Amino acid sequence: MYYETFLDDSASLVEFTRIYLAIFYTFVAGFYTFRIIYKNKKIPSGVVFPGDKFCSSWWNHMVFKCFRVAIWLVCVVRLFVPEVDNYLGMLTILNGWPGVMFGIFLLTAGFILTMFVHFHMASLWRSGIDPAGPIELKTTGLYEYSRNPMFLGVVAAQLGFFLALPSIFSMICFIVGLAAIYRQVLVEEEHLAQCFSVKYKEYKQLVPRWL
Repeated sequence: MYYETFLDDSASLVEFTRIYLAIFYTFVAGFYTFRIIYKNKKIPSGVVFPGDKFCSSWWNHMVFKCFRVAIWLVCVVRLFVPEVDNYLGMLTILNGWPGVMFGIFLLTAGFILTMFVHFHMASLWRSGIDPAGPIELKTTGLYEYSRNPMFLGVVAAQLGFFLALPSIFSMICFIVGLAAIYRQVLVEEEHLAQCFSVKYKEYKQLVPRWL
C-alpha cells in the first residue's frame, strides 16, 4: 500500500512540476520581453548591451540567452510531450517531494528577488555593460548587503530549477550559468572600478561580492 501511494505521489509530483515550470518560464520570458521593450521606449540608447562581438561580456550574454531559450523550450515542450524527459537524463533519486518542492520554492524566490532588484534599480538597470554608464553607483537597499543581489537571485533560481527538474540537462544549465555569472561579475566589477575608482574601492571594502 505504501509503495503504491509513493508511486501515485511521484506521478502527481511530476505532473505538477511539468505544469508549473512551463507556466513559470513562459511568464518569465514574457515579463523580461515586455520590460525590455518598455525600457527601450523610455531610454533612447536602449538597455541591452551585450558588448563587442566575441568579447567576454558578449559570450556571457550569448550563453545566457541560449540557455534561457533552451530551458523555456524544454519546459513547454515536455508539458505536451512527456516523453521528452527520457532525453534529459533524469536523476530519479533526487525526484522526491522534499527536494523538488524546495527547488520550486527556491526557483520562485530567486525570480522574485531579481524582479525586486530590477524595479529597485529603476532607470539604472541595464542588461550588460552600458559604455556610457552607469551615471551613479547603487549602494542602497539590498546593495548594502551584497554587491550583486540580482545575480544572487539568478543563481538561486538556477539551483531551484535543477532541484525542481533534477536531470543532467538542468545540472549543465546550472553549472554553465554559474560560470557565466561569475565571469560577468568580474567584467562588471572592472567597469565599475573604472567609472567610480575611489568610491567603488571603498564600497568593495564594506560590502561583500555575494553575501
